Amino acid sequence: MSQEAIIRQVTRMVIEKINVLNQYKIPIGVSNRHIHLKKSDMEKLFGEGYTLQKLKDLKQPGQYAALETVSIRGPKGTIENVRILGPLRKNTQVEISLTDSFKLGVKAPIRESGQLDNTPGLTIIGPKGSVKIPNGAIVALRHIHMTPQKAEELGVKDKDIVEVETWGQRKCIIGNVLVRVSKDFALEMHIDLDEANASALRNNDHVILKKNRASG
Repeated sequence: MSQEAIIRQVTRMVIEKINVLNQYKIPIGVSNRHIHLKKSDMEKLFGEGYTLQKLKDLKQPGQYAALETVSIRGPKGTIENVRILGPLRKNTQVEISLTDSFKLGVKAPIRESGQLDNTPGLTIIGPKGSVKIPNGAIVALRHIHMTPQKAEELGVKDKDIVEVETWGQRKCIIGNVLVRVSKDFALEMHIDLDEANASALRNNDHVILKKNRASG
């Protein structure tokens, strides 16, 4: 085989490898502590009939960061300037990191969003009042949002548990990543600030889907 043919073959193999990697690339969204409110709690915090003001749209369609912030208080401490995310939800949910849970003095479990049974409560403080929620504090289980089309391309389905590989000086494998599939989602993996710092990841970095371990 001539040198020119070898170069062409190697080039083709490299391009094919890049195309495969690009197919499995997933952008990162780093989630700082935040809160989702139900209507009745929002009105206790900001006043009857209050409407959240949009600060910016988030990548997930229909989701946005609100201009408003609140404080959250636990048995051991308070964290101020916690961003509210809209739109309003059926139940109030406070998503914090493990580091935050130590400061607040609560044992927030690692949970999928919306799974609030047997979770600790907190006091939420707004400009017009406060509300003590009986439960709702969680450390969000890391997860990937994707459309049904993308899930089919990647060979995964809703509720699967997968692994991803990161890049850079702190290259690692991240396991126990929940797949969430909906036509209303945009492709994005969500991790909290603790996880991002541990693996040196920032917003819009990419990871590669490494392995599918279906949850059944």
